[in-house]
Amino acid sequence: MNYDLSEEQLAFQNTARKFGEQALAPQAKEWDADCHFPKEAFIEAGKLGFMSLYIPAKFGGIGLSRLDSTIIMEELAAGCTSTAAFISIHNMAFNMFATYGHERLINEWSNGLASGRLLASYCLTEPGAGSDAASLTTKAEKHGEHYVINGTKAFISGAGETDLLIVMARTSKEGAKGISCFAIPADSPGISFGKKEDKLGWSNQPTRLIHFENVHVPEINLVGHEGQGFSLAMEGLDGGRINIAACSVGTAKAALRHSATYVKEREQFKRPISEFQSTQFKLADMLTELTAARQLIRLAAFKLDTGHSEQSVYCAMAKRFSTDIGFRICDEALQLHGGYGYIKEFPIERYFRDNRVHRILEGTNEIMRIIIAKHLLTDENMQLIQG
Repeated sequence: MNYDLSEEQLAFQNTARKFGEQALAPQAKEWDADCHFPKEAFIEAGKLGFMSLYIPAKFGGIGLSRLDSTIIMEELAAGCTSTAAFISIHNMAFNMFATYGHERLINEWSNGLASGRLLASYCLTEPGAGSDAASLTTKAEKHGEHYVINGTKAFISGAGETDLLIVMARTSKEGAKGISCFAIPADSPGISFGKKEDKLGWSNQPTRLIHFENVHVPEINLVGHEGQGFSLAMEGLDGGRINIAACSVGTAKAALRHSATYVKEREQFKRPISEFQSTQFKLADMLTELTAARQLIRLAAFKLDTGHSEQSVYCAMAKRFSTDIGFRICDEALQLHGGYGYIKEFPIERYFRDNRVHRILEGTNEIMRIIIAKHLLTDENMQLIQG
């Protein structure tokens, strides 16, 4: 068992690190302050293949594994958490479309989506359907060769600025089996957007409600087949969860790096605070937990790449652990910086704010625990425990 990255993976990592350091980090503070959605950065990311990480080459992607993709996502998040997180969401939505959409429609959109000139949003959550996604009420009724969509989606990242919406809507009876997936152009008649939410973090990407009022969608825009939408949504979330986990680790890594530098420069009681054992213990725990989270993400990504029967539980474990740990590391980094960590002159408070939401999105960490426990309690041979 070799934990070292291959030469190719090291090349991906180095390219993503340079992009994060040069194209994202220098502007992250300004983007955050101005609530600027950096479309120009997405186009630059597209030139490196980051907007189509695991999309097949025939649709303009670079066809990476999920493991390779998490390595890239970690480095991008170290540059700007919010920008990297949107790149993850775009990739998740694009991949669902490219895997299950109608090929003629994919060909119309793929070049723009892969290049970053066009952007995609993932639309599952509703005002009354968050953790209980199977209870969503947005309806898609078939009328001849079209579906008519009515309903509302909530907390949609990029809404109002993106071009293609991957939407889950109910086509038949209650429950998960009545949900279907649609690829809908964001400028379709009948679509309107709510106000931009004023959020704790992720300030440089818009989050809005999306209202669908008698939106006519050609049947070719159905992704997969009727009734397959919920399974596609959950399949997409497996990859989305490890990407967001990687974003948490990347942000925590940046926070730890800043902290290690700061404690050597900051003096109290006539010596650097790095010489205090309490500081050293804190840093040691932060690095240990960061490393553990990273390895769990890579294990989950490997399980996803190989189609392991328990891939969903590994993704849930990686998401739960890494997002909790990532936030805790940012919190400890802020504590090490003292009052300076609380002011916006330093990036620590932004890391803290941006990393917090990862414990909520792509399924709350409480839902992750339910998934993990359910798999464990139905695993008669205890393979999850045996490893």
